[in-house]
Amino acid sequence: MSAFNPQHRTSTAGQITIALYRIGQAIEYLLRHRGQANHLSPAQIQALIFLRYARPEVRTIGGLAQRLGVTYATTSNIADALQAKGLIARRPLPEDQRVITLHLTPQGVTRVGEVEDVLDEIEAAVTELAPTDQAALQRASQAIVRRLQQRGYIQVYEMCWGCQFFRPNAHPETPHLPHHCTFVDAPLAESNTYLECPDFVPTEERR
Repeated sequence: MSAFNPQHRTSTAGQITIALYRIGQAIEYLLRHRGQANHLSPAQIQALIFLRYARPEVRTIGGLAQRLGVTYATTSNIADALQAKGLIARRPLPEDQRVITLHLTPQGVTRVGEVEDVLDEIEAAVTELAPTDQAALQRASQAIVRRLQQRGYIQVYEMCWGCQFFRPNAHPETPHLPHHCTFVDAPLAESNTYLECPDFVPTEERR
């Protein structure tokens, strides 16, 4: 039975599903409202935030398309619009000049600062929950996200800490590159470990 059918909402799972749907509606509203105030579409806001916090090598049209869950052509149009606004620039990847990466301009960095608190209302609602409820919600929501990710409905980007491929302080002889990623078999700077990566796999999945 559809979760949209009121009769189905007598079940706990149905009520939770509709609650998550309403939270999604609230997030869409917050993105639209913030976008209108800054002359940006919701997708453009998400693109700017992606370019602010994603690993440099995935800041491409393909990487952004994967993050937004839209086509390459749609993503290219989003990037074109942001470039026309002076918020991003295209540059070749230093290691491979054939790869064109997307970068925030100084104006783009400023604009991100004006929109990246868009989820503060959601976080405030979570903060009002009792610590035990927050812990339970964290476990439950992570389990839901993991299942949706496994089915290919979402692409999860997370930072290195907590990833099964991350080896902290593996290179003490090189302070500027102290950590190591076994997925790409390369050392990592401390600053890069706090950027989001699409290859993130939670440590507990190593079992």
